[in-house]
Amino acid sequence: MARSGLAGAARVARWADSALGPGRGSATADGKATLSDATADQAARELGLTAATIRADWDTARLAGLIEVHGDSARPGWRLRAWNRDDSAVLRGWVALFDAWSLAHPEPAGQEPAAVAEVVSAMPQVLSFLQLSAGPVPVDQLLDLLEQRVTELRTERCEVPYGPRLEPGTEPAPDPTADTPLAPLLDWALHALASVGALTCGDGQATLTPLGNWAVWVKLEQICVAAQSPAGNIEQPAEDMLRGCAQLRPNAARAEYRAWLAARPVGSAVAELLGAARGEDALLRGLAFDALRVVGAPAEPDVRGVVDEPTLRPYALLWLAEHDGADPEDAHEALTRREATWLWVDTAAAVADHGEAPLLVRHLEAAVQFTVPALLEEVRAVGHPRTVQVLVALAAAHPDPALAKAVRRAAFQVHTGGS
Repeated sequence: MARSGLAGAARVARWADSALGPGRGSATADGKATLSDATADQAARELGLTAATIRADWDTARLAGLIEVHGDSARPGWRLRAWNRDDSAVLRGWVALFDAWSLAHPEPAGQEPAAVAEVVSAMPQVLSFLQLSAGPVPVDQLLDLLEQRVTELRTERCEVPYGPRLEPGTEPAPDPTADTPLAPLLDWALHALASVGALTCGDGQATLTPLGNWAVWVKLEQICVAAQSPAGNIEQPAEDMLRGCAQLRPNAARAEYRAWLAARPVGSAVAELLGAARGEDALLRGLAFDALRVVGAPAEPDVRGVVDEPTLRPYALLWLAEHDGADPEDAHEALTRREATWLWVDTAAAVADHGEAPLLVRHLEAAVQFTVPALLEEVRAVGHPRTVQVLVALAAAHPDPALAKAVRRAAFQVHTGGS
């Protein structure tokens, strides 16, 4: 179901890979990841579709990680590269789209933004109820549940102060969401979730699809796909070896790295690890540099040689700082603020793809910024291609509705290119 649901997005992503690669043309018109009119028309002609369908599939492909946009050029994401050989990559792409349902199908114009954010925050409970019901549920019943949950959020939440504090004796402004009817927003939310394949709507009822039921179950139980057994990694190429070590404890992983390195000439092993680090999977990037730490001094010339590659630069600078004697806890001082922020997003992308939700929430503590608003401002400015997906995943995982709302707003602004 995930493959069929993302088939149109994969088709456009493959077309972009062949038609918009280096030297073949520009993907976007404004650097905001939106297709230019000429590019959309070209894709429509060559694929036999309408320009509107192309734009919708392009948007889906970006949210699912099948396409990554860098400035005004596009390239395939690692999930597209793994599409034919790795079912888990397809499922992770669909889950990324599922988490971004409110971006994939924007709310109707004229709705109160705060009420929209409340509904988005309340929908996990609605989805959980649908999952537990194991069948069609009347929309009226879901509306009652949504209204109860939104009331709880309004009563219990602790707002994060993003603006100036009120002076003593000053009356707070009226809540603009208090009188907002939730029925139209529930209708939007259900149809948005239906548009990504999570549920079906009709005859006044909503039902989770098998794929939606699986996704909600996974999130309720916090199940993550485990890495394959590390047995036989010594014979595997670097990328497969690193994937096999992803779930090992640090000492066990280092032992696996040593065995893998012992079976290869140092030069080719280092080159292979750096090749894996250049891929789109951020988890492999971090693991590759962990393996290079096991290599030690023989890897130094090659690591210095990639310092000017933007994707590898933060990792290389940390490696070199530690190699030169810096304490691992202090090595981050070798990075500029922008490099540290880029690394934070890249690491968060790895956690979002391969880890559990609580890990992503705890990852907030690793940011160099002292406040969430400062972090969001700098994350938006750093231009990492996975920014939207990271922020959407963080908003979906964070238990504080007010903070999740701010993160989701930042994701929407990055997604639309707004300020």
